[in-house]
Amino acid sequence: MASVTPDSQARFGQSVKGLLTEKVNTCGTDVIALTKQVLKGSRSSELLGQAARNMVLQEDAILHSEDSLRKMAIITTHLQYQQEAIQKNVEQSSDLQDQLKHLLK
Repeated sequence: MASVTPDSQARFGQSVKGLLTEKVNTCGTDVIALTKQVLKGSRSSELLGQAARNMVLQEDAILHSEDSLRKMAIITTHLQYQQEAIQKNVEQSSDLQDQLKHLLK
């Protein structure tokens, strides 16, 4: 077995003291952080109330946007129908032009 010298015991004691001091400092820092968090928590209900009021104000804008999107979807559908009709007419006019050229020959 290895013998323990007074010098190694002193180093071990200093090491333990250093670790203990570090842990105490860490705990102190954690207590400060917790205190700050508790203070923020007391304001959180006030902030939640304000956020709720802001959300109510935004609800009308959201409903209006929803209505606008529905209307735009309807307009898009109508424009697609018109595009299809125009495309069909262009194809028919090409056919008519071909027939007219054939008749005029």
